[in-house]
Amino acid sequence: MAGKSKGGKNKGKVQGTGQSVSAEPEVPVTDGAEIVDTENGEVSEPPAMEGGVTDGEKGDGDAPVDEQPAKKPVEGELHLYPVPVKTQSGEKLELQLSPGDSVIDVKQFLLDAPETCFYTCYDLILHTKDGSTHQLEDYNEISEIADITSGGCSLEMVAAIYDERSIRSHLRRVRELLSLSSLHVSLSTSLALQQESAQGKSPGLEKNPIQELDGLNYMEDSAGALTNLLASAPAEIKCVESIVFSSFNPPPSYRRLHGDLIYIDVVTLEGNKYCITGSSKSFYVNCSNGSILDPKPTKQVLEASTLVGLLQKISAKFKKGFHEVLDRRASAHPFENVQSLLPVTSWLGAYPVPDHRRDAARAEDSVVLSYGTELIGMQRDWNEELQSCREFPHVNPQERILRGRALYKVTCDFVDAAVKGAVGVINRCIPPINPTDPECFHMYVHNNIFFSFAVDSDYEHISKDKPDCQNGPSINSKVSSPDVVAKPDVNHAESTEIADSKSEESQIADSEQATYASANNDLKGTKAYQEADISGLYNLAMAIIDYRGHRVIAQSIIPGILQGDKSDSLLYGSVDNGKKISWNESFHSKVVEAAKKLHLKEHVVLDGSGNPVKLAATVECKGIVGSDDRHYILDLMRVTPRDSNYIGQEHRFCVLRPELVASFVETESMKRSPKQNAPDALEESNDQAASTSDAKATSVEGDDKPEENLAPTHEESENSSAEIFFNPNVFTEYKLAGSPEEIAADEELVKRAGTFLLDIVIPKFVQDLCSLDISPMDGQTLTDVLHLHGINVRYLGKIAGMIKHLPHLWDLFSAEIIVRSAKHVIKEILRQSLDHDIGPAIAHFLNCFVGKVLGASTKAAPGNAQSKAQKGHENSQTQKTKGQKLSHASTSRRVLSTYSNLTSDGIWSSITEFAKSKYQFEVPDGARLSAKRVAVLRNLCQKVGITIAARRYDLDSSTPFQASDILNLQPVVKHSVPTCTDAKNLMEAGKVRMAEGTLNEAYALFSEAFSLLQQITGPMHKDAANCCRYLAMVLYHAGDTAGAIVQQHRELIINERCLGLDHPDTAHSYGNMALFYHGLNQTELALRHMSRTLLLLSLASGPDHPDVAATLINVAMMYQDASNMNTALRYLQEALMKNERLLGPEHVQTAVCYHALAIAFSCMGLYKLSIQHEKKTYDILAKQLGENDSRTKDSENWLNTFKLREEQVNAQKQKGQGANASTDNAINFLKANPAVLQAMKAAAIQSGDGSANLNRSLNAAVVGEGVPRLRGVDERAARATAEARKKAAARGLNVRNGPAANNVSDELAQILKLINSAASASSTSSTSTTASTQVSASEGQVTNGPAQNGTAVETKAADTNGPSAKSTGNTPVGLGTTLELKKQRSKQKP
Repeated sequence: MAGKSKGGKNKGKVQGTGQSVSAEPEVPVTDGAEIVDTENGEVSEPPAMEGGVTDGEKGDGDAPVDEQPAKKPVEGELHLYPVPVKTQSGEKLELQLSPGDSVIDVKQFLLDAPETCFYTCYDLILHTKDGSTHQLEDYNEISEIADITSGGCSLEMVAAIYDERSIRSHLRRVRELLSLSSLHVSLSTSLALQQESAQGKSPGLEKNPIQELDGLNYMEDSAGALTNLLASAPAEIKCVESIVFSSFNPPPSYRRLHGDLIYIDVVTLEGNKYCITGSSKSFYVNCSNGSILDPKPTKQVLEASTLVGLLQKISAKFKKGFHEVLDRRASAHPFENVQSLLPVTSWLGAYPVPDHRRDAARAEDSVVLSYGTELIGMQRDWNEELQSCREFPHVNPQERILRGRALYKVTCDFVDAAVKGAVGVINRCIPPINPTDPECFHMYVHNNIFFSFAVDSDYEHISKDKPDCQNGPSINSKVSSPDVVAKPDVNHAESTEIADSKSEESQIADSEQATYASANNDLKGTKAYQEADISGLYNLAMAIIDYRGHRVIAQSIIPGILQGDKSDSLLYGSVDNGKKISWNESFHSKVVEAAKKLHLKEHVVLDGSGNPVKLAATVECKGIVGSDDRHYILDLMRVTPRDSNYIGQEHRFCVLRPELVASFVETESMKRSPKQNAPDALEESNDQAASTSDAKATSVEGDDKPEENLAPTHEESENSSAEIFFNPNVFTEYKLAGSPEEIAADEELVKRAGTFLLDIVIPKFVQDLCSLDISPMDGQTLTDVLHLHGINVRYLGKIAGMIKHLPHLWDLFSAEIIVRSAKHVIKEILRQSLDHDIGPAIAHFLNCFVGKVLGASTKAAPGNAQSKAQKGHENSQTQKTKGQKLSHASTSRRVLSTYSNLTSDGIWSSITEFAKSKYQFEVPDGARLSAKRVAVLRNLCQKVGITIAARRYDLDSSTPFQASDILNLQPVVKHSVPTCTDAKNLMEAGKVRMAEGTLNEAYALFSEAFSLLQQITGPMHKDAANCCRYLAMVLYHAGDTAGAIVQQHRELIINERCLGLDHPDTAHSYGNMALFYHGLNQTELALRHMSRTLLLLSLASGPDHPDVAATLINVAMMYQDASNMNTALRYLQEALMKNERLLGPEHVQTAVCYHALAIAFSCMGLYKLSIQHEKKTYDILAKQLGENDSRTKDSENWLNTFKLREEQVNAQKQKGQGANASTDNAINFLKANPAVLQAMKAAAIQSGDGSANLNRSLNAAVVGEGVPRLRGVDERAARATAEARKKAAARGLNVRNGPAANNVSDELAQILKLINSAASASSTSSTSTTASTQVSASEGQVTNGPAQNGTAVETKAADTNGPSAKSTGNTPVGLGTTLELKKQRSKQKP
């Protein structure tokens, strides 16, 4: 639709000027002929340049880095050819084009270029070598018209005729260009630009120690960190006072005949007022003055083909300001200009709240927002668009790109429209289509989207048991209201059947169908059938929107279902819980085809009359033929089998996750395979659940779902093949046909899957959590990693009971259960709250949750009982107010009391009860105290959609929040946006190549995957961020640190925009940037990024997390390299105390901390302290791993090295050539730092068994993992990278870090001479050699430039590595190098 045009990446390189190309806030996707808007040149379509961007494009924000093109060319990459372009104003510029580029792509390049960004209405003329000219149509490819490879071709922009739509679009474009609100500048970009400007003033390494950043303060005071998260908004550059539609609009009929389309009132910065006519040919200033239209042009004939051109003529200040705006956009990274199609919402808003200023353009846009009343002719047919896109051919890669791009764009647009519509439904702006029915049955249609409500049955089930709550029957009728599964087809087409089946049993079933769980399952089922992609079988577009306590399900509408008698439209399945089951041969064959991919068994059920019916799906699913003759399947609540651990009517929709089914099927298949033994199969299946980056060629080369590769393998044995398929209707109320043996076998298979989850998957998951192989940091990453392993969130309580011995995991799991329980409580309050009470109600709830609220007018003692009674009152109120808000004064007063009389005790009583019922979790006594953490507050706000002011809160006070702190309540959305399987397969293949050590091929595959994603989803997608991270990894391993920074910067920007400013992945992106900058000797810039990492981690997880300790070690290593040893040691001690507290004094990671301290003391010449700490390292490793383990032996070598150093120093003392350097330094240091002494004493007397199962080190290289244990997909990347390092080195590839690798020894030698002046020249040389030798890579890490301390600086893990093989003499091999070998051998299966 007009105004939704979002397209644009910075792909075309403008050669004509020195400016970099400024990408406009357009989303780079197109969507087929019907959906792409080519508003006379304003194109919502991305360049389709394969591979062109991934190599050469360097972000403008990466200024401090020498931007060199990536060294590895992409295999099969399309070449780019220069084509000159003549603009409408006569300027010349040059585009780099590929023959495969479409004309839309070219227009997008021109829309991104500063010289042509304000031209929207023009035709492109192609002049060929032989002198002929061709007018280009938007959907032509360049290669179809002329061969640009031979040269001699040129393009010319020729002004086209405006129409009413294109001229409005042009005005919107001008407003976009003049506003910088669409520019999202990353803090990393700002830091880099600041560093670049500072470098000119103070080049080289600073003499003084780098100023300490207040990272530790973030750890102590995360409440204060809220104020530092949001960067200040960029200052707006004012070009014009106002540009508004004139009140002369619309043009009178007699002026329309002269081409007048629009009148615009402009006030310039000089204070002059102009009335501008927009005609079909141009814009000009007319003579209108006052309230009478005078359409004649002014005497000086101010006219231009664009509005920008005209404004530049009439206002010098506009001309100056517009150039500043373009310069600002050009200085930003191209990705910072691109809009995200699915933007993430922030839980923090600017504080103090910025002034709300007059903006006529904004007011116009808001008035235009209508709820279906005026848009009859403009509504999009979402279903037709979606199904047409699915029917696109997708045989070859180019066709798949076009189809994927179209599907992605339509689905994102649908989600956007669904969110707006759902908000309108909940705010009562859209009337129901069945207003005469009871409120509980109201349904809504807006913008060709069908809306219905789902009910929080979990919460109501709890409140149902309370004595004051008499809402049993009304709950059922209410719950059936939104009937998620009884879509319009059921409510309308099959209304007679529904009316006949209003028995109590049916009502209970209906109530279950309309619950939150069924809505979630329906969405998962829809995704599963989408991925199966069966020709001729169609799904509806679907989104779930949670807002103001309500859950709304939005779906596209099956054609014809709302009109006329469609009693024969049901072809398959049942609408009355199996009493009558429809069946159709053609439909069944398609469902069977999908069932094979989904591991569902073709089976026979009995209908209400006892007739057998053969199905390949659940009974309640419905197959419907629309008026467009397409076959639609819907109500897909159970595309996976029931969870046998939760049997019973109340758990009707407790089903297994698809990831678990895939894992189970793979395990079963491998057990039957003679090539695999059972333990290998289990290991593989669990690894598969944990990670899609399986190193087996089959899962890379084959289909996206690993299980799909297995079915054909075992089809020769019918027996084993049959056992891989599940009967989805076992353990349900439906009657199964077939022999008792067959039914028993089906039930046994489902039970085995449930047992597999309980006995194998969950214990393995817990083991990985304890060993830190998986390290979720907040509620979102915990949920993601649970789902990756195929574990449902309802098992949170069970897992929490298994990890009580680790404080950080216990805090994480208990907080997640409490927040999820609190979410249901606050949603109930929001459902009761009137529009004007929402802010106060949220603030009051947060005060009850975090603070201590005793009640408005009651004593503290009866608060709990009163709250429960009040709760019952709330629920009885709910029955009357489903989907609508109360309007009577009396009920208004009662609703006011609903939230104002809530107390902390009452809220926590409800939370405790819900947690016990839903998660079988006893909320601990200290839970209310642990809820006073920013991480818990953040989690709750994100789940409910609350935005609070980013100010410092006193979370220990009784009422920390004011109503004015609640800035917004936003919808929280779940959707079925498709993923790009081709790109994922390429990424899997790239990881395998990296594991094999072929960095060139890995780079090519990752680049191709990124190019695919750019063309299909645009760069603003989390998969694109993954690609950038892997590309950075490969470049870093290949020694191109500058190139790695470019890619890592891209990943950081994408994560900030797609995941959120404070998402753990964003935090680790900053950490990786710090590592790379440190590798280029830009330590201060690295430390600023590390400071941001600590800030983000403190918000996401709080200070008590092993990843925070690992980050502290990295910060310490950087301070150590900057010769700020006191600060470095404070950070190391903080990390040591964290690890001892969280993991135990005997954990391998604690040993790593001791080793880091030993290295640090060695650098200071304090060898006595080095020996003491290294001895502690050795003792822990010997106890945990055994004395024969290579890591223990490495520690022993280090110990001997330190002793040898001390002997050398003592020898120098005896010769009288120095003072008692080592001993005196050690004594003086400990006197000056009593905290270090106390920590060492505490560590010395600490003894304990430790945790025998915590036998794995945290030493996973950042570069190897990127954002490792947060997402299973990266778990293997680390191991793959380790192999890449070894094999690349064996092949003689350059795996050392190029920059800053050779001059470190000399600098360090000077520092060590100052520190340890007693040592002789030879001793100093020896010390220098050992301490400064390059760090060997562990698990994929390459040497980190200035590793003066012998310790790897890593965002995630900071392994402390010894000298590399280059060292000579008695120097031991690096501890960190071999510290991971055992882990690699145990995990890396062939």
